[in-house]
Amino acid sequence: MPHIALVTLVVRDYDEAIAFYTGPLGFELVEDTDRGDGSRWVVVRPRGGEAALLLARAADGTQRASVGAQTGGRVGFFLHTDDFARDHARMTAAGVRFLEEPRHEPYGSVAVFEDLYGNRWDLLQPITP
Repeated sequence: MPHIALVTLVVRDYDEAIAFYTGPLGFELVEDTDRGDGSRWVVVRPRGGEAALLLARAADGTQRASVGAQTGGRVGFFLHTDDFARDHARMTAAGVRFLEEPRHEPYGSVAVFEDLYGNRWDLLQPITP
């Protein structure tokens, strides 16, 4: 059955992006391969997850202009957790910038945060039936 394996996230710099996603967010570095042309194939994903992010360094002015604005200011990424309080506290302590206090909605506990470029994410613990 088809499934989403990778989503490209345009970044300013490979190393700063790797540091943020593997540090404050706690993702794992799956691959970092030099492609021989000055670019790299860099893949990170949440530990235990299947879908991953391809961190692609902006190659021109159009791509650089999209860094941090790939979804037009909307929440574009959803990071699910099985323990909202634990991960919110860990991420906050690691310097992740949350844009709101945690909310408890009918669908679960959630708070919006920004990555190092300003892309908006939901940290979300869905309610399980």
